[in-house]
Amino acid sequence: MFKLGLTGSIGMGKSTTAQMFQDEGCAVWDADAAVHRLYRTGGAAVAPMALKFPEVVENNTVSRDKLRQLVGQNPSVLKDIEQIVHPLLGQDRSGFLAKTTADIVVFDIPLLYETNGDKNMDAVACVFVDDAEQERRVLARGIMSREQFLTIKAKQMPATEKVSRADYVIHTDTLEGAKTDVKKVVDTIRKQLTHA
Repeated sequence: MFKLGLTGSIGMGKSTTAQMFQDEGCAVWDADAAVHRLYRTGGAAVAPMALKFPEVVENNTVSRDKLRQLVGQNPSVLKDIEQIVHPLLGQDRSGFLAKTTADIVVFDIPLLYETNGDKNMDAVACVFVDDAEQERRVLARGIMSREQFLTIKAKQMPATEKVSRADYVIHTDTLEGAKTDVKKVVDTIRKQLTHA
């Protein structure tokens, strides 16, 4: 089984690209979806978060809005939140790996490099578009202001650095181009697996 990390900065087309890998027969573990599972009713993070930060839990779920407000008011709590969430994410990922039979497992992790998650991967693919297109896509979603986008972008490793560290780069300026790049990556890895 080949473990491929998939990363890229906000608005670069990572979710669309993850779906393309799935279409090629890869299993995809999505870090954001896993966090949603941990925070929803009955999720593994609800009880420990309620103990540490009762103000962010309502109706037996972790409110992401309240969590954002809390971190906004007191950025130092992020470390405590990560100490709760990261081990649970690790368990979720291990459970996913134990169940899958796919030859290639893609780990869709936005902050892969920032959390040193690349150390656990056999290779890393990074999605990429230029700055202008990235900003256009994010603002077109209509869910954040340019200031919010620039704040998030400033917290992420620069896209050019991610690209320089990645084993594969998937250009997402067009859907066709991205599909071609994904297919090349999958074909290359499958050839390696056959000759291993």
